[in-house]
Amino acid sequence: MSQDRDDDVDVNGVRDSDAAAAVPTGKAGRGDTAVAGRVRTDADKPEDTRTARTNPFQYIGQVVEELRKVIWPTRNQMVTYTIVVFLFLIFMTALVSGVDFGAGKLVELVFDR
Repeated sequence: MSQDRDDDVDVNGVRDSDAAAAVPTGKAGRGDTAVAGRVRTDADKPEDTRTARTNPFQYIGQVVEELRKVIWPTRNQMVTYTIVVFLFLIFMTALVSGVDFGAGKLVELVFDR
């Protein structure tokens, strides 16, 4: 058996993927498994990625900085996108209205008003 990485093999030479199938599920530390004999290290603790809160002025500055990175669409692109959105809205409105009208007529037909 070849070893790809040293840190995913325990002291008995069993890979974590092989050991996972052999170790029963449940709370770690019960029984005489490899997990129970493991010593906790600092690497087991989640890294604290929180940063200090910024004040409103710093926040606005960061927002402006991010907005400068945005690639804004041209006028021609905006006109095209707007027309596409309106055409889609007209199509969907007609579709929903047609289905509603058809369902209403079907209900009238079934219940003989």
